[in-house]
Amino acid sequence: MAHVRTYRTNVKIGNWNEDLLLEEDAKKDYLEKKERGELTAQKVDFLKQNILRPVNLSVTTDGRLRFGDVVMLVNMGGENRERSAVSINADMSSLVKVPSPGIQSPCGISAGRGLQPCTRTAFVITSVDGSPEGSTLLFEQNFALKTTSGFARGLYLTSDLQSFQKCAKKSRLQEVNLVDDTSFLSWWKIVHFDPQERLEYEAQPVPANVKVLIIHCKTNQALAVLGDQVLWTTYGKEYEVTAHTFLDSHKAEEDKNHWILCTSDPAGDGLVLINHPESLANNRELTQANRD
Repeated sequence: MAHVRTYRTNVKIGNWNEDLLLEEDAKKDYLEKKERGELTAQKVDFLKQNILRPVNLSVTTDGRLRFGDVVMLVNMGGENRERSAVSINADMSSLVKVPSPGIQSPCGISAGRGLQPCTRTAFVITSVDGSPEGSTLLFEQNFALKTTSGFARGLYLTSDLQSFQKCAKKSRLQEVNLVDDTSFLSWWKIVHFDPQERLEYEAQPVPANVKVLIIHCKTNQALAVLGDQVLWTTYGKEYEVTAHTFLDSHKAEEDKNHWILCTSDPAGDGLVLINHPESLANNRELTQANRD
């Protein structure tokens, strides 16, 4: 007896009506989320569009840093890392839209290799001792570093003593992050990168665009970037930032702790650091000029 087909391929079997309804509900839910901008891809695009928005850094005509200046914190790299800048490490979980779009506290930081001045990389030198805006920042003087207002919410760069519950994710060293309230935990100070010259330059004006150390006041640990601790962020592969002083055999801080507070070129052509790299070689001369 020849084989007889009892059904065709378009015959509906099983819980076909339930599957159809579930598919329609999923499609409806997708369209509603898309209309509200709640899809993952839309959130990532919205975050990047706002946090990577260009920011104008301050221009210094006399080479000195002042309260209110908008700067970038740049490390020039080393043996196992590229040049990088302290950056807001915000992801979708950091994003809020009420009462206005922005990032929420606490928020992590990292060292990104992109050196474009933007909301993510710009920090404002803020007074904590009553010094008026526009006055000169001095070596060993306490100050705070704050993100820009608006989308970045004006959060403060903060650290505290390392503990089992609170430490950097990769290295387990002292954590550095961003919070929305200022306290002694968010106080920092600048010291000369050469230990033998620190006493000489104490209370002297801090020059822009030269190597310095950024010291956390409470713990006395120096801000550091770790090339061997890689973070995979929304913005790509970046380095972990911590507060920890790394000393070489001569009891001097390693280049992991060396930072440059970058300002904009007076000509409007970007960072002084990039357009005038010879400023690094002239660190001593520039600092001496500011003292005079």
